[in-house]
Amino acid sequence: MKVIYLRDFILPRWRKFYVASAFPLFDDGGVYQGLLEIHRAAKATAHLDRFIIFGSFVTTKAHPNDVDILLVMRDDFVLSDCSEETRKLFDHAEAETEFGASIFWIRPSMLVLDTLEDFILYWQIKRDLGRRGIVEVIG
Repeated sequence: MKVIYLRDFILPRWRKFYVASAFPLFDDGGVYQGLLEIHRAAKATAHLDRFIIFGSFVTTKAHPNDVDILLVMRDDFVLSDCSEETRKLFDHAEAETEFGASIFWIRPSMLVLDTLEDFILYWQIKRDLGRRGIVEVIG
């Protein structure tokens, strides 16, 4: 298996990696364990559709400010069905405190004018219209 070190380049478009091979690529002083915890908690809802990591964490930046995550949940996801602990993933401020990550989430039915793919691509565009890294973790 070829190992791709994502910090060596900015991804021109999003890439997909299986969870077992992706997270070790992101290891940065314990962040790997935090990503695993977030991924496990999101999967435990049984409604996680896509897990996307974006921003400076998946670029050449030597010391990224934070980890940015977009959780795409299935349309049948009901937040009130989650445990109190799991609900922290879906509250931006609590997720930052509890998991040390900026976590955003959406259900496809929440979109009005965009397709899901266009919505995801939007997260790759920075304020100055440059592009940031974006990776989808699958599995």
